[in-house]
Amino acid sequence: MIWTIAAKELKSLFFSPLAWSILAVIMFILGYLFLGQLDLYLQVQARLITMQEAPSITETVVIPIFSNAPIILLIVMPLLTMRLVSDELRSQTINLLFSAPISMTEIILGKFLGIVGFIMCMLLLTLLMPLSLLMGGTLDFGLLASSYLGLLLLLSSFAAAGLLMSCMTEHPTIAAVSTFGILILLWIIDLAVNITNSPDSALSHLSILKHYQVFLSGVIDSRDLSYYLLFIATFLILSIRRLDYYRLQH
Repeated sequence: MIWTIAAKELKSLFFSPLAWSILAVIMFILGYLFLGQLDLYLQVQARLITMQEAPSITETVVIPIFSNAPIILLIVMPLLTMRLVSDELRSQTINLLFSAPISMTEIILGKFLGIVGFIMCMLLLTLLMPLSLLMGGTLDFGLLASSYLGLLLLLSSFAAAGLLMSCMTEHPTIAAVSTFGILILLWIIDLAVNITNSPDSALSHLSILKHYQVFLSGVIDSRDLSYYLLFIATFLILSIRRLDYYRLQH
């Protein structure tokens, strides 16, 4: 049933004009940034050739896009997750799921995997940009893979937070604003770490973007993987508890 719910959520997203609009805006912005970085690389290419340890085209063109992508996606992810559960709570169609022989865990995991499926489709489309560089150069596929893994984990964490907020209210707008507030708080933690310049502080370990930056350096550390998996698991468990509480109340 998990995959059935996930497929239903993914299908509903692709039938949503909002999701297509968000996808178009994201591709336009990232495409514009990509062309800007590529133009900058072509301007300094002659100087890079004379350097002994010159950065690769992956580091100079692709990685800056990954560094800016979280800012854009932090704004749009609440719009993608706001209707996951809140719409069903408002229309009372959630009672149909409650009456079916499935658990709250299956419902939440199905909806989460549905939005993750959409995220993966979006990332596959963005992959066309760096792959286009193969026509005139080479890519560091190890760095590219770690960057995409980091971005997938980051966006999945955003989705898990948005899913919890969608379980908390019957109003999608409130769910979107609440999700945005949580993500901004996580962003402020990262800013606080940068301002205090204390990489070993407790705030540093809580910073969701600090762990993401490690992936952009081409390193896949078990500590960063554990952080994101624990983050996602925590919000999914809270979502399950919230939905179960709602079921008992109704």
